[in-house]
Amino acid sequence: MNGRVALATAERVLHQLRRDRRTVALVFVVPPLLLALFRYVFDGQPETFDRVGGPLVGIFPFVMMFVVTSVTMLRERTTGTLERLMTLPLSKLDLLAGYALAFALVAALQAAVTCAVAFGLLGLDVEGSVVVVAALAVCNALLGMALGLFASAFAQSEFQAVQFMPAFVLPQFLLCGLLVPRERMADALEWVSYALPLTWAYDGLRRAVEGGDAALVARDAAIVVGVTLVALALAAATLRRRTP
Repeated sequence: MNGRVALATAERVLHQLRRDRRTVALVFVVPPLLLALFRYVFDGQPETFDRVGGPLVGIFPFVMMFVVTSVTMLRERTTGTLERLMTLPLSKLDLLAGYALAFALVAALQAAVTCAVAFGLLGLDVEGSVVVVAALAVCNALLGMALGLFASAFAQSEFQAVQFMPAFVLPQFLLCGLLVPRERMADALEWVSYALPLTWAYDGLRRAVEGGDAALVARDAAIVVGVTLVALALAAATLRRRTP
């Protein structure tokens, strides 16, 4: 891998994102606002916010990064930018590393901002380590980034990319255990939930919030990281010359 090429690609992507104020607002403003809304919806039930707010610190960045990454990467494909880059003597790994590095930086900043608002301004209180919860939130944002890069290969327009959110994200959100414990679901749905990466992301966050077994938290985090790497590898396989 050529580090100089990857850094140059990452710099270009970050420059484009910085000029898109609406995208910046979507990434850095919407997740804290959603947490604030959730906090005051349960204004009279602070224990509910403390119980569910912790996992949401990681789930909201996951959702936002999936949307932003899939749309931004699709724009690179459909405008011909990616195809022009593929004509240069660059490897797929160089290009993907640049895109992944740029979006990973955005994902980490987004998770950090969301955690700062949740634990600082909104008074979110967890039994476990705030640092661990924040680290898992970053992992979840990176997972959303990787799945967004992969999903962008299957859309033909930005509208279709947005439509993938209910297809990729909503089933995981419903089945991860946040709304209803998985053991209370139909057996078939419970088994399906184990194949969904957001299930493990939620389990890790829930255990971290509750101060649960550190070994299980580490296992869940390792699964999330593994799925992230697999998604990035699959995304690399979709980098090919294509006519917009």
